[in-house]
Amino acid sequence: AYILAVYAPTSLSGNFAAWNENKMLIKGYVPGDTVGNLAFAAHVLMAAVVTFGGTLQFVPQIRARAPGIHRWIGRAFMTTAMAASVVGLWMTWGRPTDSGLPAAIAITLDAVLILAFGGLAWRTAVTRDLAAHRRWAMRTFMVANGVWFLRLGMATYGMAYMATGKVLPKPGVFFDVWSFGAYLVPLLLLELYLRAKAGGGPALRSSAAGAIALGSLLMGVGIFGTWVGMFAPVLTNVLAKL
Repeated sequence: AYILAVYAPTSLSGNFAAWNENKMLIKGYVPGDTVGNLAFAAHVLMAAVVTFGGTLQFVPQIRARAPGIHRWIGRAFMTTAMAASVVGLWMTWGRPTDSGLPAAIAITLDAVLILAFGGLAWRTAVTRDLAAHRRWAMRTFMVANGVWFLRLGMATYGMAYMATGKVLPKPGVFFDVWSFGAYLVPLLLLELYLRAKAGGGPALRSSAAGAIALGSLLMGVGIFGTWVGMFAPVLTNVLAKL
């Protein structure tokens, strides 16, 4: 909803300059950069498909009662996620920002994982190896939502940084580390869950349950911080101008 409300009207109408009213945007509209502006518009709109379509794939009622819809949503999700990763990769190196080299390397690795996992998820679906397909699809979902987890992590750390009187390392230092952790940590939690589900012992199952519970709690904190500190101010500004 946030992506569509903030970026869809301006992107589809060609009013790209309005992107820059979002002061938290690292690099949006650049005068004269037609290719870069179109790439950014395509990237953010594809992010809406990845976020919404990928989440729908986890609804068991759709998988059980409407397998055809599940397959078509899956095709849209995989195609869009892989296309968005290529566009994001081009923007990282062809339209660089001041985020720094570690973040650029992290984005590149994330894009490689999206393409690899997405390709394996597609291949296992074609060969009807549904158990393997489910695992690769879930891995693709985790790495494809790296930017979302990046926001949650930064929001959580920002609140902790302020609450502790700024004694923690500066957010910029955490950003360089979390640029990798934003998709590697969720991926690690998923692997822990998959191994526990596949028949791990009591210790593994307890560890997986505890890790997922802690991760869910931190996600809740991050969602609150992201809404209050990032999404709500931008949405309020956008809706006020409608």
